[in-house]
Amino acid sequence: MEKRIPVVVIKELSETDKILTALKNDGINTAEITFRTACAAEAIAYACKNYPDMNVGAGTVINAEQCEAALAAGAKFIVSPGLSPAVAKICKLRGVPYYPGCVTPTEIMAALELGITTVKFFPANVYGGLKAMKALAGPFPQIKFIPTGGVDASNLDEYLAWEKIAAVGGSFYVKDALAKMENK
Repeated sequence: MEKRIPVVVIKELSETDKILTALKNDGINTAEITFRTACAAEAIAYACKNYPDMNVGAGTVINAEQCEAALAAGAKFIVSPGLSPAVAKICKLRGVPYYPGCVTPTEIMAALELGITTVKFFPANVYGGLKAMKALAGPFPQIKFIPTGGVDASNLDEYLAWEKIAAVGGSFYVKDALAKMENK
């Protein structure tokens, strides 16, 4: 897994090339395209077809219907803001990584019962960030985290330095990549 997972919100399909090209130019080959917009499934399908070397997944997947649509579009991984047993079941059957949002011991225990050992920690800044994840790692040494929300260039290195961080997610990667592309 790449250590950087850009959270990509595509409002119009025409934005896909600009955003993914900017990410690739910045050395990032992963994109979590969120299901926050009407064109999400279409954008994932387009990205998978036109950027086959990128690891394109679906984010903000909150139910089985969205999960099925994302997988049909070609998503290689699924991310949710919370834990959905229905989404977990579909992903397990299809052999697709699922990263549910889990920030409490109860949520982490539920994820473990579903065979999930890497969870999204969202919103990281609201739920105590690195300090909270380190506390949770005590009783759950098998868990790895993907903090998202409140992570940016100012604290990225601090997160990445901890061995329990599988990756760091955020929309800041997209903003940074687009800014670099525009300044060339």
